[in-house]
Amino acid sequence: MSLRYGLKGGHRSADGDGMETRSLVVPRRLVFRRLLGVAAGLFAVRWAVVPRPLTMAAKGFSPRLAATADDEGLRALFGSENRVIRTRKRVVAVTFNAAWNDAGLDRILGELSQRCKPATFFLTGDFADRYPQVVKRIAAAGHGLGNHSYSHPYFKDLTAAGRRREVRAADQALRAAGAGEALTPFFRFPYSETSPDQIREVNGLGFADIEFTTDTNGWMGAEGGMTVDGAVRRALDALRPGAILQMHAGVPDGHSEVIDAQALPRILAAITARGYTVIDLRTVLTSAAYPGSTAERGLRAIAPYPVVEGS
Repeated sequence: MSLRYGLKGGHRSADGDGMETRSLVVPRRLVFRRLLGVAAGLFAVRWAVVPRPLTMAAKGFSPRLAATADDEGLRALFGSENRVIRTRKRVVAVTFNAAWNDAGLDRILGELSQRCKPATFFLTGDFADRYPQVVKRIAAAGHGLGNHSYSHPYFKDLTAAGRRREVRAADQALRAAGAGEALTPFFRFPYSETSPDQIREVNGLGFADIEFTTDTNGWMGAEGGMTVDGAVRRALDALRPGAILQMHAGVPDGHSEVIDAQALPRILAAITARGYTVIDLRTVLTSAAYPGSTAERGLRAIAPYPVVEGS
């Protein structure tokens, strides 16, 4: 998307040079103020399209973010389902989906805060409408917010217009709930079911598709045969430079415990013990993030990875 702005030039007075001179001298301060207002407006619109990554020093961690997100970093993610960050560095991104409820949120946010780790939360618009206070809490904690569709349907069953409505409605719901500058241009398909055409549709709306390297499957719960040990094992088995982990902040109806919330402390501790660093996923939007070698600059791009089950 490219936006063009311009200022209309003033008109010359019919009374001649004298009148025009007076009109330039008297309102000079007013013109300056108007120019400042226009500049501020342009800046606000720019960030409405690609939100600024938040600095998290106040929360105890400060990811190496550039001052601004750039168009090049976003475009590098287009045209692909993105399942792993292209890098040789021992870094990993932690993400959570939320569509059902916020049953595990307190524990998850507390653990992230205690260990000073960033995360990205992919919320459905329906969830944002039902839990606006959660949207605000995640944003206030300094984490990123991504789009997970409005109602979590199977996109293959929708028309192209229906898919666009899902993405746009979720974006509007997140904004209305108070996502603010925590809102990212990241989209995650429901059930991680993607297709080249659907990815192009999402890219056309200004979103990069961000999937995952592995899902812990903690969402299955004990009722589905999953354990905390199993969720931890799945996360660590997929650990590699640039891995993107997917977990869930709530549970489906009829499930009693949020296994991902219970597994998170062990997962984060093991990530650190194995020499990995949890990075803010929003660093891939900045050309200046991790400047230096080609491998370091590769953190701006994310590569496809084989689909692993998850929702």
